[in-house]
Amino acid sequence: MANDSLKGVELRSTITSQGELRLELVDVDVAEPGADEVVVRVEATPINPSDLGLLTGPADLSTLSASGGGDRPVLTATVPGARLRAMTARLDQSLPVGNEGAGTVVRAGANVRELEGRKVGMLGGAMYATYRRLPARDCIPLPDDASAADGASMFVNPLTALAMPEVMRREGHKALVHTAAASNLGQMLNRICLADDVPLVNIVRKPEQAALLRDQGAKHVVDSSADDFRAALTDAIAETGATIAFDAIGGGRTANSILHAMEAAANRSGGAYNRYGSTTFKQVYIYGGLDVSPTELDRGFGFAWSIGGFLLTPFLQKIGREDAQKLRDRVASELKTTFASTYTRTISLADALKPDVLTDYQRKATGEKFLIDPTL
Repeated sequence: MANDSLKGVELRSTITSQGELRLELVDVDVAEPGADEVVVRVEATPINPSDLGLLTGPADLSTLSASGGGDRPVLTATVPGARLRAMTARLDQSLPVGNEGAGTVVRAGANVRELEGRKVGMLGGAMYATYRRLPARDCIPLPDDASAADGASMFVNPLTALAMPEVMRREGHKALVHTAAASNLGQMLNRICLADDVPLVNIVRKPEQAALLRDQGAKHVVDSSADDFRAALTDAIAETGATIAFDAIGGGRTANSILHAMEAAANRSGGAYNRYGSTTFKQVYIYGGLDVSPTELDRGFGFAWSIGGFLLTPFLQKIGREDAQKLRDRVASELKTTFASTYTRTISLADALKPDVLTDYQRKATGEKFLIDPTL
């Protein structure tokens, strides 16, 4: 094995003290792996909504400006002063981007030599790069018939989808509600719930998304653009008994509508009037921000409710290494079935810094998922 470092390229995001977002590709030296480390040639890495929070942050993308060219494009944009104040902890730092990816191990440390030459999925940040050095424990070998694209999204979406029914069970609920349900993650969750016999209410925003999920076996699908949305949602919640929801939308009145429907469903069981609402506890976890406007609640659904945030990493830490590994093992064993991801476009690192391409993937449109192939 060569003893010299590898020359690589990495996509970096910087927000300056002057309020400028700067996106660029920088040259990096990738050091030799330690005894328990590997160096992976990154061959596929997805653009997830969670990546965009670091990539573009709070910048006003209407101010986007391009410079450079060829294989070294640079994008800049203005960060409004009101938003800049929330970025104090990251100012003037050149930060690598990309939560997960997959590729081929090109160098392996003394204790993990068996991984050399293997294709692996990876989690650990800084994946928008040609090479990634990281601990071998943060890699999962892919099945022999799996490509890097198959393994690129084997962590964030699959583990988040598995976490939802896991949280449901641990908190004593028996059915759940999910928004933006036609997304890659939503389709995974639907397959999980069908396989595990978990009642699931899917909320989508377009009739064609509802048709997509029904074609995949979903029983309860409601369209928030339909005139009868609130009634249909209440009926589905009453039938399933869902009292917990995971909301990818975040802003607006989606969470409010879910809580109202849960309360209305609970009151169908009758009983004496209670001015404080039903005693049925209702939980909504916001785990995404497809709508960045404020979350609106009118609090007309009693007092037995809670809204909180949900992030995957703290959940995995909470359940412990053994239970977290069980979830990872399931993902690996069902990588090309339950947890298969589809991509609408594959781009290079340089493409990711073209204004028109960035505008496309920044939209976070349901049914559109971008994959970066740093080898292009």
